[in-house]
Parts: sequence; structure tokens; C-alpha cells
Amino acid sequence: MLHCFTPGGIWPDNNGVHINAHGGGIIKHENRYWWFGEHKIAGEAGNRAHVGIHAYSSSDLMNWTDEGIALKVEPEGSASLIAKGAIIERPKVLYDSANRRFVMYFHLEPVNAGGYGAALTGIAAAGAVAGPYTFIRGIRPNAGHWPENVRPEQQDQKSIGQAMQYPGNISNGNNPVTPSLNILGRDFVKGQQARDMTLFQDDDGKAYHIYSSEHNSTLHIAELTADLLGHSGRYWRAFEHRWMEAPVIFKHRSRYFLIASDCTGWAPNAARLAVAGHIGGPWQELGNPVHGNTEQMNNTFESQGTFALQLDDDRVIFMADRWRPENAIDGRYVWLPVKFDDNAIPYLEWSNTWNTGNM
Repeated sequence: MLHCFTPGGIWPDNNGVHINAHGGGIIKHENRYWWFGEHKIAGEAGNRAHVGIHAYSSSDLMNWTDEGIALKVEPEGSASLIAKGAIIERPKVLYDSANRRFVMYFHLEPVNAGGYGAALTGIAAAGAVAGPYTFIRGIRPNAGHWPENVRPEQQDQKSIGQAMQYPGNISNGNNPVTPSLNILGRDFVKGQQARDMTLFQDDDGKAYHIYSSEHNSTLHIAELTADLLGHSGRYWRAFEHRWMEAPVIFKHRSRYFLIASDCTGWAPNAARLAVAGHIGGPWQELGNPVHGNTEQMNNTFESQGTFALQLDDDRVIFMADRWRPENAIDGRYVWLPVKFDDNAIPYLEWSNTWNTGNM
């Protein structure tokens, strides 16, 4: 029986096996926590989906019961978008109480996408929190919709045509090409790219899909429909050409806070913190949220954020992953309590062991 968190360590489940729920998120339902994450296998092959999305449940957030595979991949060679070998990342689940249905979102790259070329959002649903979840579709969000903060030049047909006719490949990391092209307009008809993502449900019940778009250069914050099965068409662009990925969002004293990372592949980097009075922005960057030594500040405790578990307005857990791309199954979890300074600005500090009782 575990009595404290040990960030970065082996985290055994009820069977004594290291928890296999990477890039995950948590939902609380009927006084029990449910953790959904990527099921990894050993070696570099584990960076693609061979099994599916794993589910665990807990009453105390420290001791977890293996609940099996919530969403299974389809057989290898299948025409399904979630066939074995696809890239399935960062699953998050919300509950639609009106329809008594659980809805899962994740970043999806089908086998034939050539790596990270498709930039799809996968959507699945289930009648029970543990599943099994049924894959519904893979889409590009907000096809045919302009963001709330669109600028006139982004709707200009000439610039859209220039972007569509650009002959070269565009990197999904920081590059000089993306800012020179109207990527938003280029993808208006077919839908916007969506890679690293999270979900957030506000106090009023409205839910949002936050994802890296436009070749990872700009975040999109997109409102979901009431039934959670799609996008309402209302969304905002944020952090234009800042190349922010791994978004983590939470709310404290009526302000929205976002922690994200730079685009450096699997390698950890310095986290970024931002604040807004409205979920759509405008957002103000506040620098690095990590308080610690130079190494900790530069690599965010050798990890990258995946979710903010909000226990209440004053207690938030920052969930992060230590990726091990050379042996994906050995990825570790770094969970730390979010602390707040005298101005109610969040920050992160390292702790070898801690529990929710001393947050």
C-alpha cells in the first residue's frame, strides 16, 4: 500500500507492474479516479500503438487498480484509422451526464500518415467509464470555421493560395517558413491540424479541446459541442508562432493558467507559464514556472506536462511524463503539487516524496 508519491520512480499497480498509462489524463467519477493513458511496449516500437489506451482506477490517487484496455487498436493491416502501428497519444476523457456517456479525445496519426503528417483528432465513446470505448472518427477540427480572433489578412484568398501552393515540406518544429505562410487559411476547408492536446471542462460545464496546430506553431483553444462528440465551430488562436506543445490548463481564483513546453521532440525543455482572464485569451506569458536549480528549470525535472488534475480551486496536481523513446515502456511519471505565491501565481518545486494531505 503506497502512502506517498515518488516522482520519477517505478509506480506499481495492484499487480505489482509499473503503471502503463503514458501521456494520460484523469477523470473523477462516482468518488473514484480513472487514469487513461497510452499503453506502451518495450523498445522503440513502443512509440506507436500496439495495444491501445490503458485504464486504471483509484480511490486515493496513489494506489491504482488495472482496469484493462479501454480502447483497443484494430488488427494490423486493417483499414481502420486506429489500426495497430498508428500513433495514438495523450488520451483524455470527459463525461456527458445528459447522455450518460464517456467521451475520449486523443491525437491520432494513422499508419499511412508518414509519421506526424495527418495531425488528426481521434474521438471515441463508451457507456461505462472503463469502456470498452468505440472509435467514432478521426478528424481535423473546425473545418470551415474561422477562429474568433481571426485577422482580415488570414482570410485573404491570395495568401491562402500561396500557402496551398508552397512546394516544400514544413517542419513541425520551430522554423522560419511557417510564419511566412497563411497556414490557418490553407487548412480552413479541410480542418486545422491537431497534435499535442488536452481537454478542459470549465465551471459552467463547457468543455474545450486545446491542441497544437499550424505545424505546432500556434495553439488552438476550441469549444466542444454540448454532447462532447465534436467541435462547436467556436475557437481561438493563442501564442501565435511560439511553438507551444504539451498544453496543461487549470483554473485558480477565476483565472486560467496554462503550462506548456517548447517543441523539442522527446527531449525535455524549459516549461512556459501563461495566464488569462478568459479561456480564449488574451494570454500573458509569465516565464518559467519551475523553481529550482538550473538543470531543473531547463528541463522541467526531466519531464513534459500532460494534464492538470484539479482537486479543488486551491489544489492542483501537475502530471508529467519522463519519456523513454528508446524503451517506451520504461517511461516514468512526474506528479508534483502546484504551489501558489503571494500573488496567486502558480509554480512548481521538486519533492522526492509527497501526498495530497500536505498540499
